[in-house]
Amino acid sequence: MSLQMLPTINHSSLIQPGFSLLNFNGQVFLFGQKGWPKRSCPTGVFLLDFKKDELKLRPASFCKDSCYLPPLRYPAVCPIKSSTDAEKCQYIIHGGKNPNNELSDKLYILNIASKTNKKFTFRCIEKELVGEIPEPRYGHTVDVVHSQGKKMIVIIGGRSYMALGQRTTENWNRVVDCLPHIYLIDPEFGCCTSYVLPELQNGFSFHFSLTRNDTIYIIGGHSIETNTRPPNLYKIKIDLPIGSPAVNCYDLSGGISVSSAIVTQVKENEFVLVGGYHSENQKRMVCNTIYLDDNKIEIVEREAPEWTPDIKHGKIWFGNDMGNGVILFGIPGDNKQLNLDANYFYMLRCKELGESEQDSEQVTQVCSQSSTEDAGESTPFEDSEEFSFTFDSITYTDTYNEDDEEDELEGYWITCSKRCDVAINTWVPFYSTELNKPAMIFCSNGDGHWVHAQCMELSENMLLHLSQVNVKYFCNEHATFTRDLQTPKEKLPVGKQPMKALRRRTPMKMATPMKKSFIRKLFE
Repeated sequence: MSLQMLPTINHSSLIQPGFSLLNFNGQVFLFGQKGWPKRSCPTGVFLLDFKKDELKLRPASFCKDSCYLPPLRYPAVCPIKSSTDAEKCQYIIHGGKNPNNELSDKLYILNIASKTNKKFTFRCIEKELVGEIPEPRYGHTVDVVHSQGKKMIVIIGGRSYMALGQRTTENWNRVVDCLPHIYLIDPEFGCCTSYVLPELQNGFSFHFSLTRNDTIYIIGGHSIETNTRPPNLYKIKIDLPIGSPAVNCYDLSGGISVSSAIVTQVKENEFVLVGGYHSENQKRMVCNTIYLDDNKIEIVEREAPEWTPDIKHGKIWFGNDMGNGVILFGIPGDNKQLNLDANYFYMLRCKELGESEQDSEQVTQVCSQSSTEDAGESTPFEDSEEFSFTFDSITYTDTYNEDDEEDELEGYWITCSKRCDVAINTWVPFYSTELNKPAMIFCSNGDGHWVHAQCMELSENMLLHLSQVNVKYFCNEHATFTRDLQTPKEKLPVGKQPMKALRRRTPMKMATPMKKSFIRKLFE
């Protein structure tokens, strides 16, 4: 194993914890950039172009008949392998978090539509799901199993926000482990079916999975409920006869305690496990080799590379599999740097010298990880994500959502209501807390949506009050249906002038004795 530092990466601030790498026939693409895509690259997908000691990010485009694919952190990503040329290079992308920290429940199929030199054009199709649809989640895995000439998409694990009925202002960003159900999705019709297995009692996330034909191996993971990393090793066998699928689970011994690990394939039946975490404050510096046969899995420890002092002493690291036995990972930069978003990046080659590149081609087995780089946001890898949510605090500590990057977050420039007049070219700060984007508040009607506080005619005192109290908010358009609090309409006092009396009596003046005698003489 050899470790190489990448001295120069242009636009390195776009690579953040939670990114994914997609390998299309040797060409590696970055997906899940930091922030909403800018006008210079509206797609948010970049080709990793290596030139000598420099790594350049080249923007890719999408064809006209493609659906919109938002940048997603910590999605479940899995390649689809097929014998036909039409399906030779495809990726499944499910779940994840967008730059507004909203979770996705959509399933996308991504492939290359055309290629000209180093200009790639992608086609993305959103698969419509029906039946028992998996809830929005991240930190999970998606795999494709093959049995009796059929194939099925399998979704396992992950975490999601608390149910809408349980969410309040104080715990709005708190997440919980999803129920340990196994979801099977028909790739042709999008029919979803969930299975409850007695061997899976507790939820888990940021694990990784290995697939061989009709069998999936689940290894490691983190439980946010108990804040532990049990040494999970599950074997899930899925048979696809004519009729209903048969799903069986076996709890095996010999697992390892790890979360947010990265797995890369070096041979047909050999994988290398790198990185991850033992505990909240302890990175996992050892490496393992995983041998996968038809009916057996073996995990053995192997010699780790010579880690640099920066890697050893750092609290977090994040990365992803580039394919062909190569891993790209990064560590946070020095606080003394002028660019606070800068990271140091390394390439780890897990193949031994002299091994053929052809040995790394994946046949029927692929590896899937929860965004393969599970969370390193404020603490470790993916776990840093885990820990930023474990405290019941109104402060949201997810590094990705910190104020105020220079990105133009398109999520703020929406038409929130019929009377919305907030536009990116004409907007000026209205509240004292605003800087370069308008203040927004979440409406709890239905599935919920965001609205501009200014469009709701909220005063600054009322906006601060809503951010501190434990109530649900309903915008002006939905306040008539159900509400805990309604935006009060501001009523100006009517300026009335005091009315004058029609007949005003003047006070009677008392006559003096001299005047009385004069009047008396006048009438005598």
